[in-house]
Amino acid sequence: MNLQQSFSPAPLRDARIGPPADDYEIVRQAIAFVSENFRNQPEVDAVAHAAGTDARSLTELFRRWCGLTPKDFLAAVTLDHARKILREAPSVLDASYELGLSGAGRLHDLFVVHEAMSPGQWKSGGNGMNIFYGLHPSPFGRALVMATDRGLCGLAFADPGEESAALDDMRSRWPNARYTEDVAQTAPMARRIFDSAQWQADTPLRIVLIGTDFEVRVWETLLSIPLGRATTYSDIARKVCSEKAARAVGAAVGKNPISFVVPCHRVLGKSGAITGYHWGLTRKRAMLGWEAGKILS
Repeated sequence: MNLQQSFSPAPLRDARIGPPADDYEIVRQAIAFVSENFRNQPEVDAVAHAAGTDARSLTELFRRWCGLTPKDFLAAVTLDHARKILREAPSVLDASYELGLSGAGRLHDLFVVHEAMSPGQWKSGGNGMNIFYGLHPSPFGRALVMATDRGLCGLAFADPGEESAALDDMRSRWPNARYTEDVAQTAPMARRIFDSAQWQADTPLRIVLIGTDFEVRVWETLLSIPLGRATTYSDIARKVCSEKAARAVGAAVGKNPISFVVPCHRVLGKSGAITGYHWGLTRKRAMLGWEAGKILS
């Protein structure tokens, strides 16, 4: 079965289960401005002006979005904050927290239960797989949620106008699968992922990892990075095989098909710099700041 036979493009529908998509657009522009000017510590008025709103509206949006004031949030997403996280946790894959910690450092905030598809299904390009997908609002822009009957298999993000490109990118990973748009089936997963009140151990989110054996090992290692913590590619490489494999680990991290849930955004450069994210560095900074807000709120 080829891609043309298995998928017929149709307009993506936006299932309204969360905040308006415009919220993220304002946040995105605010973070982009701060990322370029963070050394100057811009006032809220300047940030709001750059995002096309006023200081009061921006403050209300950020409080609703992550429970922080804009000033606190912007501090959380600066490079200095990222470096501080890394200095405090130089090796977050240490066995002391792999066994599980309480509070904000618990093993995995989404309580994920995962399994891997057989290597044969990956090699066949997903031949015989039925994948359902839907487009949903999220704290980080439009989210493309993809699932099989066994669980969540894909999560991507798109800025306005880029939804079809995001879908094409995800379809290219398993080109021979059969794709069906079904927002009713994916909406509960979207709520489960982005509503922290639903992160409950007794209702785990089931995910399905579809990749090479090496990629799956890397993605499984990403799942052990706790909320509010960060690690480096070399730390992950040491855990998976050898520090010399950091470049290969970086490639596998970049191919992570379930962004945010499998937290590749918590991987930083060796110096602590926020580098390399398939869905954009601004979105990566937003995720780190959003998670910082969940810990502080």
